[in-house]
Amino acid sequence: MTSPTEITVNQLSRLIGLPNSPAIVDIRIDEDFALDPRLIPGSRRRNHREIAQWMDGYSGGNVVVVCHRGKKLSQGVVALLRNEGIAAESLALGFEGWAQAGLPAIAPDKLPERDDRGRTLWVTRARPKIDRIACPWLIRRFVDPDAAFLFVSPSEVEQVGEKFGAVPFDIEGSFWSHRGEACSFDTMLEEFGLQSDALSHLALIVRGADTARPELAPEAAGLLAASLGLSRMYRDDLEQLSASMVLYDSLYRWCRDATGETHDWPAHRSAMAVQ
Repeated sequence: MTSPTEITVNQLSRLIGLPNSPAIVDIRIDEDFALDPRLIPGSRRRNHREIAQWMDGYSGGNVVVVCHRGKKLSQGVVALLRNEGIAAESLALGFEGWAQAGLPAIAPDKLPERDDRGRTLWVTRARPKIDRIACPWLIRRFVDPDAAFLFVSPSEVEQVGEKFGAVPFDIEGSFWSHRGEACSFDTMLEEFGLQSDALSHLALIVRGADTARPELAPEAAGLLAASLGLSRMYRDDLEQLSASMVLYDSLYRWCRDATGETHDWPAHRSAMAVQ
């Protein structure tokens, strides 16, 4: 039985990717990190000795602290955070338990460098429809919750990336883009190591909608329709992205938990029973 200030690997894995997912802080020391230099999706490394410098950034939210095995280091940091009124839990069994469960983990060398505000910065073409919304959703839910996205004229994407240290995506010739019949969303899943049944199912829907192949998934046509509608509702690309997050949140949750569920009117069932 875990303590009231611990969360299990399974419990945390069910929260990652959802809008209410806690902030995840990896405080493994360098020696432990070197044993398995990967990160739980959405987590950020912090130095436990510098807790006074970064703890205020987590005020008002929920935090899960991860060390090597979920013992003294994470439990001590959790106690300090809770002493400051921050809702914090330690991951039982630590990163070692996460890895042993075979859950997705991200190689740090795949992550862009953070800017002076601690964010990863990405740039793409303005007026997004599908892939350029799906990819930001994936990044914010599974890679960097604080990621910032720049939508600019197609001709300026590369120059903006160079001038401001932003990573281009969904741009022809860039690393984070289409590969063969796969779209940029597929590329990110592969490169970040985020494969799961739910995300693979969502990727199929995105691919069908983004590459004019609705036959790939019955839901692809619906995603295309909703995406085009949203693009016409919002002139501002960031407002469109914000409004679209719930669309992908709901699709992901359906892919994960509800694909086998159907719906019918009770009255219709009653009428059929009488016949």
